[in-house]
Amino acid sequence: MRRFTEGFYGYAVALFVCLAAGGCFLLLNPQGDEEHIPRRDYSITVANFGHSVPYQVWAPRQDPAGWIPNSNRIAKGEGGAQVLYLGYATAEREHVMFVQSDEKPAAEFANRMANTNQAAGTQQVDGRPWERRFREDKNQRSLVLALPDVTLVVTGTADWPELGQFAAVLQQRPKG
Repeated sequence: MRRFTEGFYGYAVALFVCLAAGGCFLLLNPQGDEEHIPRRDYSITVANFGHSVPYQVWAPRQDPAGWIPNSNRIAKGEGGAQVLYLGYATAEREHVMFVQSDEKPAAEFANRMANTNQAAGTQQVDGRPWERRFREDKNQRSLVLALPDVTLVVTGTADWPELGQFAAVLQQRPKG
């Protein structure tokens, strides 16, 4: 007596069973067309960063309307300096990353975060002149603000108004 799993018919039945099981799975678990961007709370990361650096940290006082915070982390920069990264999906579903550090030299940190050292003018945000940088091959725009104790970079694929909108919600947090 031949085994059921041997030969062409056994193969055809096994293939049919697998395809039927896959079809049932897809029918019972419909995939929606809804966009799903994971929301990540950054408040603890910002607080931990504030405890690990000798200056007042900058963070959004509120998220811009329609923006979704989707990543955050603290990393070691050059020379052991702490670097804070906060990532967002904008209302237009572009990407923006806010980065800050007291890494020295500040110009090298800004160049690395913006992926370019070429200035493309300035943009006034709340009375402060932020340096614009643009890297065409990556469609990356960056706003850089070098302060005496920290360098702030707002960078991503968003347009200049969206980058400025984010820079405008940044504020220094009390040290504590």
